[in-house]
Amino acid sequence: MRLDELDGLARRNHGVVSREMSGLSASAWGRAIRAGTLVPVHPTVARFVGSPDTPEQRIIAAVLSAGPGVLASHRSATHLWGVARPSSDPVDIIIPDRRPVRLLEGVVIHRPRDHAHLSPPQRRSKIACTNILRTLCDLGAVDEIGVVDAVGHALAARFVSLSALEAALVVHARPGRHGVRALRHAIGVWSIDGRPIDSLLERAMRRLARDFKLPAVEFHPVIEGWEVDFRVTGTPVIIECDGWTAHGLDRDQFERDRRRDIELSAAGWIVLRCSYRAITSDAARTAARIRAAIERWTPER
Repeated sequence: MRLDELDGLARRNHGVVSREMSGLSASAWGRAIRAGTLVPVHPTVARFVGSPDTPEQRIIAAVLSAGPGVLASHRSATHLWGVARPSSDPVDIIIPDRRPVRLLEGVVIHRPRDHAHLSPPQRRSKIACTNILRTLCDLGAVDEIGVVDAVGHALAARFVSLSALEAALVVHARPGRHGVRALRHAIGVWSIDGRPIDSLLERAMRRLARDFKLPAVEFHPVIEGWEVDFRVTGTPVIIECDGWTAHGLDRDQFERDRRRDIELSAAGWIVLRCSYRAITSDAARTAARIRAAIERWTPER
């Protein structure tokens, strides 16, 4: 294989190439490494010189080194599904059979007895990984705290529904299955009133205000006797986060929210309602709505 062909192959795989993919003989592979064209990552897997070091590169290198049928899993699959993860995470892979695999530096190898939701494999960023239901359950085995945010991301991005998550619990709940407890807790958190818990909601809104250079927001102020979700500081604009599932609000809550909106509007406040999903997954459009209200009712800001 010519150098430009090898470079093109590596570029399609996050800068990584395996000896099997390259078609190079053992001697030619060794020469490419000694020449500095390839930099070894794992046995029979190398990255092309100059390619940026990324989580995706480390993940695909481990998957390729471990062989066919191997999947990125746990923390690595969570990253591939778009959930922010610490840079210190190791690479997690699942090997579904008993084949011997040598230990890989910076890689945690999992050999689960529970094979539910392993087939068919998913591909995220061109890397074979576990599906989102399996990923969320596996994550709880290595990072219980991280499951709540991961479930929130999956729901907001519409990768899963609450009913699908509850069904996954039934499939995976068995003695000795780690991760089920953390997933059950996360489902309970996100089921309350069909909206995220306050810590997640506040974090998401403050991130939106920062990223789109909106005025600061005040969380849970009491205005006209009502506790609201947010007030845009120095403006009459109030932001209320609606439940993101239709069954999340009962009739009494619905009526209470509308009575509050009427009283606030009558007192001169501008109430904007948006869903948690709009805040996290449609941030630019949501920020534009908020900015338009600020410019209309507080032009000096």
